[in-house]
This record gives sequence, structure tokens and C-alpha cells, in this order.
Amino acid sequence: MRVVFFGTPEFAVPSLEALLGEGFDVAAVVTRPDKPQGRSRSTLVPSPVKAAALEEDVPVLQPERPSTPEFLEEIRRLAPDVGVVVAYGHLLKPELLAIPKRGMVNVHPSLLPELR
Repeated sequence: MRVVFFGTPEFAVPSLEALLGEGFDVAAVVTRPDKPQGRSRSTLVPSPVKAAALEEDVPVLQPERPSTPEFLEEIRRLAPDVGVVVAYGHLLKPELLAIPKRGMVNVHPSLLPELR
């Protein structure tokens, strides 16, 4: 099954590792852009999910906004069967949610929408 994974913090890494370990075809990882850190804010630090994806040679996408026509077309070209979202950090628009053939799965550490 072809998967596009959306996630950013350390909390999302075990889910990505589980998908890869079970043999899913992770076509790409979508994560937040690298963050500037340090006094001068000149050092860019990748997200934990990006670091994990690069270790496994999984392509990484880092859009500022996951709703641009260019980004949506890039996801369409990947032809995912399913999208998996784990603490990505953006609300995803219906246009993006409709792309994977079998839909999207969201993993969240609390009850939704009560603790959102």
C-alpha cells in the first residue's frame, strides 16, 4: 500500500518507523519546514520526522502551506492509497484529504474534538 506520511515532532517518529518496518511503501514524508535556532537564528534544524525519513531514504516535502496548487499536484503525482497524519501541525483542507484513494488516517494523542 502506497502511503504519504504527514508528521513533524518526535511523537510522530514511531508511527513512521512502524509503517516502514511493516513494509508499507512510504512514497513521501510531509513535514514542517526546518526551524531556525540559536542566538542568531541562522542554524536550520530539521524536524525529528525529517531526520527519520532521511535516514531511511524517504523523500521529504516541506511546504510552507499544504494547500497550494503546486503542493496538491505533487501529492497527486505520488498517487497515494492512503495518507497518515500524526501531529503534523497544519489543518488539512478537503482538497488534500480527497487525494488518497482510500482516504486519510489521523493519529492523535488525545480525544478529539474534546481536547483539541
